[in-house]
Amino acid sequence: MKRDVETREPLTNWVSTLRDAPDPFADFDEPADLDEPEPRANRAPGPRDGWTGEQPRLAPTGEQPLLGRTGEQFRSGRTGEMPRRSSWTGEQPRVDRTGEIPRRTRTAERPGFTRTGEHPSLARTGEHPRVAESQYQPAQPGPAQHREGEAPEPYDKGGRLFFHIVFWCALAASVELWWLNTAPGSVRSTTDILLAGGRLTGMVGGFLMLAQVLLMSRVWWLERWIGAHSLLIWHRELGGALLFMILAHVGLITVGYSQLGQQSVVEGTWSLITEYEDMIGATVATGILVATGLLAIRAVRRVMPYELWYYLHLTTYLILLLSYGHQFATGQELVKAGFGRYYWIGLYLFVVACLVWGRVITPLMLNARHRLRVERVVDEAAPGMISIYVSGRRLEDLNARAGQYFRWRFLTAGCWWQAHPFSLSAAPNEHFLRLTIKVVGDHTEQLQHLRPGVRVFIEGPSGVFTADRRIRPRALLIAGGSGIAPIRALLEDLPPMTVVIYRARNEEELVFRRELDWLAREREAQVWYVLGSRDDPAPQHLFTAKGMRELVPDVRRRDVFLCGPQGLVDTSVRALRRLRVPRRQIHLDPFEF
Repeated sequence: MKRDVETREPLTNWVSTLRDAPDPFADFDEPADLDEPEPRANRAPGPRDGWTGEQPRLAPTGEQPLLGRTGEQFRSGRTGEMPRRSSWTGEQPRVDRTGEIPRRTRTAERPGFTRTGEHPSLARTGEHPRVAESQYQPAQPGPAQHREGEAPEPYDKGGRLFFHIVFWCALAASVELWWLNTAPGSVRSTTDILLAGGRLTGMVGGFLMLAQVLLMSRVWWLERWIGAHSLLIWHRELGGALLFMILAHVGLITVGYSQLGQQSVVEGTWSLITEYEDMIGATVATGILVATGLLAIRAVRRVMPYELWYYLHLTTYLILLLSYGHQFATGQELVKAGFGRYYWIGLYLFVVACLVWGRVITPLMLNARHRLRVERVVDEAAPGMISIYVSGRRLEDLNARAGQYFRWRFLTAGCWWQAHPFSLSAAPNEHFLRLTIKVVGDHTEQLQHLRPGVRVFIEGPSGVFTADRRIRPRALLIAGGSGIAPIRALLEDLPPMTVVIYRARNEEELVFRRELDWLAREREAQVWYVLGSRDDPAPQHLFTAKGMRELVPDVRRRDVFLCGPQGLVDTSVRALRRLRVPRRQIHLDPFEF
């Protein structure tokens, strides 16, 4: 079921009527305690839950109100009754010409949800890779994978805890090497303190560099334990600590050796570079690290093309190679044979093995098994949006889930040298994979002209923005812009009574409108299209704590999945936190490089 509003103009004020609408699932009993255990697993909703098995519908005479060009809402004299204890009087609260949202009235109650979504037909268009409109037909849904009361799969907290323990123990062992190599009473003068501090920050910086590479190695167990988005956040935060440690190491060692040789800082720096082994490589590595740190500034990254950012970021692997010689040639803790040297070599071997396995071996095996090719390219109804259908062998064994993403590399001229992350816009199945892309740059412009049969090289699947991460039997999905792609896929994999809030500027920007309508009907869900500019009062009200509660009264008892521009995600999270929705029930898939 869905909520639909016919319009003559872009919708800006109709969301105000939602404030007067009671919850369509208000008859269901909810546990009073948010942390109360869920009902028994594998039990579908029944009469005990207040579910009659029928959808609330509007009587055949019921008609949705139109929105006039003046912004004033017309009244509808027709009435429609719902199979509920209350009925709709057919009258909508008025909106004055100033655009002010009316106060709550007692006479207006929520109408039923019209079943306007029809099953979209799938056109067989094999002659040309481009068709006028997406004709994706979801599979006829049977029982949802996660029904009301089913025990959701727990988050792998054990793996994350184990990683934390190993990380801190390994870091402590690295610091212990410095402690054991420092003779008691040897740190007395200012020069001694500077040199000891330089050695210590060098050991910590070297360890953090190895940790950075490991976090981005894409080994399956890390992404399963921690999640791709959390790994990205950890990588960014550790990057700042790494840059600080390396710059502190350079500064302390340079000043310390300058004082020890009674030279100026400039003379001491030149002596270190020219007289000590592997110092030139270490200097180059430091320069690359500083440049990478500048690229991590959000304002710089936003204006930089993804391709340029990606390949400049790849140069950070040179830091690992160049710093290896410097550490073992001049590091006092690693020069001599012993535990410290073998321990550090073991760390390097482990990280390099994970990097090769996650970045090279696993993708080669994956693509050799499935042999993916472009099936067709489809123009979506929204301007600048295309969907690419990819077919291959044994797709049922791909082990991908709705909400995850792959890094896609299309092996054709102009595209083969770069891989971009795109989420699946339909639940994976045995016939095809679908990704939906907004044309915003040179690479996505070229993807519009892909021909059938082009080979596709993928890496993944990645991400934990999946239905099995939920801890509640119901869900709320919030999407904005092209963030509808993973949300659309998730809707196929979530239980009944899911609520979808789709934010867009106007109706022309809506993607998958027919698919969402049909899925909402078949999955017993609600779909709310929230249209208008960011300054319109109605959308602003909806994305407040009060507006969110009015639209979804049981929001605290739902898992919330968010995907969209950073502004939408931040605003929604603030509203949810004000409603005291626990953080563990909020799942994010924001737009990131």
